[in-house]
Amino acid sequence: MSPEPVEPVNVDPDVDLAKPPHWHRDAGGRAFADTWRTVSVVAAGGGLGGLARLGLNTALPRPAGGFPWATFTENVLGSLLIGVLLVLVLEVWASRPRLRYLRPFLGTGVLGGFTTFSAYTSDTRALLASGHSGVALLYLFGSLGAGLLAVVVGLALTRAAVASGAARSPR
Repeated sequence: MSPEPVEPVNVDPDVDLAKPPHWHRDAGGRAFADTWRTVSVVAAGGGLGGLARLGLNTALPRPAGGFPWATFTENVLGSLLIGVLLVLVLEVWASRPRLRYLRPFLGTGVLGGFTTFSAYTSDTRALLASGHSGVALLYLFGSLGAGLLAVVVGLALTRAAVASGAARSPR
């Protein structure tokens, strides 16, 4: 007996799985897929996010065996901003097709380049290897908890701000 075909689940409201990528023409008449625009905005945002992370890492150097405050701050702040961005893009600006590149630019690009969960795991391993297991465990579970809480706070604060603004605006 063969398994039933599985319908793809669309987890990205910006992508219509029933349609192939849209093709556009540039000023010279050359055709290109919308994919390249998305890749371009993600790359540009990633560069900016990476520069911001570099700046924070430079400003908050970590002593050997010390708590990695820069990485912790990057990941928690990035998680908070992801919560803010999700509300704005998916609930407030969802009907604005001109902003379709905002989420790939800010979410995947800037915030993806700014947050660094690979450094989080590397920092944890280094702390464990150097005998700082207490700091490592605090960092491991503290980062996870603070990041999840930051997303929830970002969602809640942004929804409250949007509702407050909507209540004040004249109709």
